[in-house]
Amino acid sequence: MKIVDAQVHIWSQTVTPPSGLHRKVSKFTAEECLKEMDEAGVAAALIHPPYSWDPTSNQLALDAAKKYPDRFAVMGQFPLNDPDSHKRIAGWRNQPGMMGLRWALLQPAEQQWLNDGLLDWVWPAAEKEGIPVATMGGIFPDKFRAIAEAHPNLKLIVDHCGLNRHGQDEEAFIHLDKLVALGKLPNVAVKATGAPHYSTQGYPFRNIQDGLHRIFDAFGPKRFFWGTDITRMQCSYRQCVTFFTEELPWLKGRDLEDVMGRGLCEWIGWKLKFE
Repeated sequence: MKIVDAQVHIWSQTVTPPSGLHRKVSKFTAEECLKEMDEAGVAAALIHPPYSWDPTSNQLALDAAKKYPDRFAVMGQFPLNDPDSHKRIAGWRNQPGMMGLRWALLQPAEQQWLNDGLLDWVWPAAEKEGIPVATMGGIFPDKFRAIAEAHPNLKLIVDHCGLNRHGQDEEAFIHLDKLVALGKLPNVAVKATGAPHYSTQGYPFRNIQDGLHRIFDAFGPKRFFWGTDITRMQCSYRQCVTFFTEELPWLKGRDLEDVMGRGLCEWIGWKLKFE
């Protein structure tokens, strides 16, 4: 089974990543990432440039995808508050290795852009260009749903299981009903990335398995993508893998193969070879 990680970060220009629990190291290179992937049995990974702490990370990711085209692809970004960014979206996927766009929109000021119209141009432009867009839609589910409904041909991805990023255990699932309802929209998928973070229990994180099952049932194996965000995980890379491949009794066979990589690649148009 080919395993593809739906989210990793690499960077080269910081000492202490300010974002959450990410490793406080000055760099995490493509080669370091590949070493950990190989040890965990992961064939390929989708790089999300951590632009907030390394402004050069978009090019770093593209360089990695060019050097290792069968191992890396990119969900890139550009500054949304830069007027010149309007010009960048046309032909975005013509960059070798570039699959789509991703903005976390974690900060209150960034979320305000959703309400004041600053981002109104992004969604129709991405829809027209056929560019998948990922964001932390779980922290603004109502606005996310409105965008998805208004742009039915725009492929949208909800980051990090769509859960409450500030909560763990039961608190992580406080918006689960709204997330599950999004599953009825065929243009919305979920990255089941960073799942272990949502549990205060040790491996195999039994207290979040039922919640993940509800998300899987709502979106199905073609729109539910395994991944790690490995530089933020409290468990090993291999445990991130086996949590899904060995510990979830409801995830088997072809469904498991889709969740572990095939579904993601089909959704974003990454033409990796699968058996």
